[in-house]
Amino acid sequence: MPKHVPTELNLHQHSRVLEITFDDGTKFELPCEYLRVFSPSAEVMGHGPGQEVLQLGKEDVNIAQITPVGNYAVVLHFDDEHNTGIYSWEYLYSLGINYEQNWQSYLNRLEAAGHKHKATN
Repeated sequence: MPKHVPTELNLHQHSRVLEITFDDGTKFELPCEYLRVFSPSAEVMGHGPGQEVLQLGKEDVNIAQITPVGNYAVVLHFDDEHNTGIYSWEYLYSLGINYEQNWQSYLNRLEAAGHKHKATN
């Protein structure tokens, strides 16, 4: 059984934020773009360490649908047709806890690759 289980999952499509409350009372508001660029899919993560694929131009991505996977995860169907990542409860919790560090790392990787995030232009 997962260590952290959500008690609420609310998608705010207008603001493009997925709000998740876990059974320990922890609550995260995760932007759709963040969830998309940190998708646990092979397309994004690659097939091993160091094979991650930098995601570009995802500032306006939204979640079109959420599909449960058993009692341990969801598949997020993004409006850019990406839907191959299975987001376990533990992975979503980890994304929430590590949001600031992950997001800064992503912005740094964008800059190193010669790209600017729309919000930082």
